[in-house]
Amino acid sequence: MPDNASSPPAPAVRWWIFATILVADVLDLLSTTVTNIAAPSIVDDLHGSSSLTPWLGSSYALALGSMLVLGARLGDKFGTRRMFLIGLAGFTIGSAGCSFAGEPLGIIGARIVQGGFGALLIPQGFSILLRTFPRDQLGKMFGLFGPLMGMSAISGPVVAGALIHLDPFGLGWRSVFLINVVLGIGLFIVAARLLPDHPGDSSVVLDPAAALVLICGLLGVLWGLGDGGSGDWQARSVGAMAVGAVLLLMFAVYQMRSADPFLTPALFRNRGFVAGLLVGSVFFAAVAGLLYVTSLYLQQGHHLGPLAAAGIMAPMSLGIIAAAFAARGVAAESGRRLVAAGLALVAAGIVGYLAVVRLAPDALWALALPLLVCGLGMGSCFGSVFAVALGDVTEEQAGSASGTLNAVQQLANAMGAALISTVYLAGADAHGSPHAVTTSLLLVLGIVLACALCLPLLPRKAAAERH
Repeated sequence: MPDNASSPPAPAVRWWIFATILVADVLDLLSTTVTNIAAPSIVDDLHGSSSLTPWLGSSYALALGSMLVLGARLGDKFGTRRMFLIGLAGFTIGSAGCSFAGEPLGIIGARIVQGGFGALLIPQGFSILLRTFPRDQLGKMFGLFGPLMGMSAISGPVVAGALIHLDPFGLGWRSVFLINVVLGIGLFIVAARLLPDHPGDSSVVLDPAAALVLICGLLGVLWGLGDGGSGDWQARSVGAMAVGAVLLLMFAVYQMRSADPFLTPALFRNRGFVAGLLVGSVFFAAVAGLLYVTSLYLQQGHHLGPLAAAGIMAPMSLGIIAAAFAARGVAAESGRRLVAAGLALVAAGIVGYLAVVRLAPDALWALALPLLVCGLGMGSCFGSVFAVALGDVTEEQAGSASGTLNAVQQLANAMGAALISTVYLAGADAHGSPHAVTTSLLLVLGIVLACALCLPLLPRKAAAERH
């Protein structure tokens, strides 16, 4: 086993470590996005109510988002490799639980287990990579990482649709989760042998009271979003979000006065990190909302099957692949100009999407071009936002930074999906799917424009280029 604590790994080994971390994060992203397509099949098979649909995604995001910062700090204290392996093992067991679930509560419980252990797994990846790669190679590494992750996020629905259609061994939607089990077992064997063993720092202090306040605050916000995301915002949803927001404010105040804060204060004096955090969170909310409303529109509005819906969404994946790899060579130099170009493409794609819905609602083939343009914009943004947010982060800040970024991204995903699902479901019930998707897309377009207003906060160039 390589011991990166004493000497850096060989160049070839670094890229194998990169591949290991990438696959782990791909597993997380696939688990986040597959329910966009698989949800109707799961609900029908388990005889669940319509409220089960948003909770298939929200339960995972609830556990993952609320525990990510704590998972990062546990890696700092007890070692990133150890927490990575524990998280991967639990995530794989949770995936098996989803595969064999026989009723709605069973799959929701298994999704919570998946998310909880995913919160131990995911934050360790960036910590390991930032210790593995020399600073002068971080730009190249993130130039690959961001696009590949973006491709995985959009490919999830396509993979889910194909598996449900092919129905291997008569497993139906269960095969979507069994893939995680197979990949998880194989990845555990590779990671146990390959990952460098960075010892934890016993001086790291874990404040149980602060951890409890943070987790309860995030739980309140995410639970409120998930509950309201079913289209019926009740007092309990708003109340949970309000309580969660108050607890998060209490946590922030406490952290400013704490001698051993969960979140490294120096991170929030890093302009690149804060700007990337802000722009990235708004952007991922828009992406999550666009994916969710497209899936709802195709499957509920036009009654398409999972594979047909995934096929129509496929041009978005192709756009991400093309733009992400084309942008690699210019991302460091272009900085926020590349992000601006990506946001402009996403906005143009949404305008084209709206034109098809209003002028030729039955010509679903015409959605290919606007979705391709949206994908080109997303692919232009993914890698550059990663580079801006993490390029200046030190090794000591890596765990806290990665946990914070992932937690905020989960909040953004949940918020975008909840807002769009609420708007769509309410509009569909009252006026039908064309009106519902129009209103939803206008909201997504507003989110993208709000993200564009934040662009002046970003550095002109990515952090790697400035160094």
